Amino acid sequence: MSTDLPLLFDPADDLAAENAKLRRIVGVLISRVEREMSHLGPSYSHFQLAAALEEQVRARTKDLDDALKMLSIANARLTVARQDAEKARQDLYDALEVLQEGFALFGPDDVLILFNSRFAADMPDVRVKLEPGLTFNDYVRCVAESDYLEAPIGMTPEQWARERVSSHRRSHVHFLVKVKGDRWMQVSEHRSPSNGTAVIQTEVTDMIRREREERDRLLDDQARLVRATLDHITQGVAIFDASHRLAGINERLRQLIALPVSLTQTGTDFSSILTYIQSGGRVLPREGVEALRDWGSAPEGRPALALELRRADGAVLDVCARAMPDGGFVVSFTDMTAERVAMAALNRVRETLEQRVQERTRELEAARDEAERANASKSRFVAGASHDLLQPLNAAKLFLSSLMHTELNADQRAIADRIHSAFESVETILGALLDISNLDIGSAKAEIAPMPLAPLLRSIDQEFQPLARERGLTLTVMPTSLWVESDPAYLRRILQNLVVNALRYTTSGRVLVGVRRRGERLSLEVCDTGPGIPPERRADIFREFVRLDTAGDAPQGMGLGLAIVERSCALLGHPLSLDSVPGRGTCFSVSVPVVPGVAGPEDSATDSHQAPPLDDMIVIVIENDVEVRAGMISVLEDWGTSPLEAQGLADAAALIEDVGVAPDVIIADYVLDDGENGLDAIAALRSRHGVIPAVLVSADRSAELKLRAQAADVTLLHKPLELHRLRAVLQWVKNSSARA
Repeated sequence: MSTDLPLLFDPADDLAAENAKLRRIVGVLISRVEREMSHLGPSYSHFQLAAALEEQVRARTKDLDDALKMLSIANARLTVARQDAEKARQDLYDALEVLQEGFALFGPDDVLILFNSRFAADMPDVRVKLEPGLTFNDYVRCVAESDYLEAPIGMTPEQWARERVSSHRRSHVHFLVKVKGDRWMQVSEHRSPSNGTAVIQTEVTDMIRREREERDRLLDDQARLVRATLDHITQGVAIFDASHRLAGINERLRQLIALPVSLTQTGTDFSSILTYIQSGGRVLPREGVEALRDWGSAPEGRPALALELRRADGAVLDVCARAMPDGGFVVSFTDMTAERVAMAALNRVRETLEQRVQERTRELEAARDEAERANASKSRFVAGASHDLLQPLNAAKLFLSSLMHTELNADQRAIADRIHSAFESVETILGALLDISNLDIGSAKAEIAPMPLAPLLRSIDQEFQPLARERGLTLTVMPTSLWVESDPAYLRRILQNLVVNALRYTTSGRVLVGVRRRGERLSLEVCDTGPGIPPERRADIFREFVRLDTAGDAPQGMGLGLAIVERSCALLGHPLSLDSVPGRGTCFSVSVPVVPGVAGPEDSATDSHQAPPLDDMIVIVIENDVEVRAGMISVLEDWGTSPLEAQGLADAAALIEDVGVAPDVIIADYVLDDGENGLDAIAALRSRHGVIPAVLVSADRSAELKLRAQAADVTLLHKPLELHRLRAVLQWVKNSSARA
């Protein structure tokens, strides 16, 4: 019961109302006790009834006292809270009144809650309409209709009100409002966390006026600067406003076209000036002046005009007219008389020089043609003599290879190694000469096709590791699985020459061969820790027979390697770049297109000394040169094959008939006796005994022979023959036969 009593009282009631409620509660309680007692039996004594009633009244009275105490405490707290709220509200008003800015607060429903006395103080007709409960839209309408608002030129009050309401939707707004009397207010709006809007008005009249004064001062300074500039330039300049009235002119223009003082006054019409300079033939041609007049009267957006006029005394004037953003335009006159006289003199000199130049050109062309004929003759001689030059070298290499497989003592082995090194040097020189010759006479043809880099880099590593060890250097070739679009033969020669060049000029440290992926291209790089190349020598190193000074006991070359590299890269369309720091090293880079890698057979460069024997293979050698044939037979026997030798097609056919077994491989020289060639011999034997794997050996490096060999499914190897490549082909044939 006691917990329900406090709910019967309103904290806002006064004491009389609370006492009346208490008397009603006591009456109700007594009535309830009497009703309960009426149900008791007659044996129940009046004493017991009075005692029970007294106890209940005492309990109810105590509950009422507790409730009254709680009500008193609540009323006291409420009174304190009301006083605090009223004080806080008064403090807020006081704080707002202290502000120098006008302040107003709109609630989340865009209804005005409070404002200070400075808010809208510059607009008295708006100030009298402000009161709590005013909506934001009504406030904006009052401002838009105020007699004190000066809206921007061309904007109606309705447009101003629409833009004001539209900006109200943003979280933060800042704009300027001009008030009658050349006064300015900055209005700022900010959204509160409860989605209300705080509007702050700040007087910025002094700031705007200072800014205007500073701008006017700057404009005056600029005008003086422009005037000083115009008076000191060599061109005559006239400036016209949007109404085609003269706004400014310099002294040089008065000198160039002799304008009277009456026409140089500010405000003179452009057409009047043109009429004066046209009258009396002062300036010609007449069509030029009319073109300038038409340009001036054309609508805005006209392009610049350039023309040439002449004064009556013969002076030449270049005229340029250009429009300005404000609708005006500038016309400049430049005296070109001296330049025209000089140009006429130059033309006369040029006419006399042309004949001399033509005569000299004919002499130089004749000399050039003679040099080109001599160069082409030299190149054709070197290319044509390739077979005769390489044939004995090939034979010597074959015999030397057989000799090195025999039992030799230490002295003999050393001599054989030196002979082998000498042959390699001769082979390198001849190969370089042939490459240069083919590139010079234009017979070199590149066959661009997708190719894997892994076999090429592996062969470079195997080929040059011995030379690197001999030089005391570290050669590192980084592997890769990428494929590129290039010619395998030329790309191999490029890398070989770059690596040889790096090993030759590096005395200590390392040589690194690797690749870098650069988008859709690949950079093949050969870097060394050599002495570097001075900037003034970088163009020389790509010339034929030019060598930088090699350090120490480095082997001397002919100076053809980098010339071949540069021309081969140009032939393939692979950009070549050089980065070198003297004293730290050099890095050559060849940029090659990348293609998606595909699986395919790799041309292994296995060392013949370490490869397994080629036992039970029957190899027929068709070679018309006795010494070369003997050397080849000796090498094949050392490899474990069963070689057959024939001088031509007839001998080969008869020998196969006698043996009764078709050979496993045909090795044929391209040039045979009596006009025969190795391709025809291979085709004839295949027609009789089926498709037999074949190798064609030739000193001819032309693209035509390469295409013919590919069409006939014949492996082409060039002279001097690289035995490890021949060994790889034979090993592949044997492995293929074993798998079949």
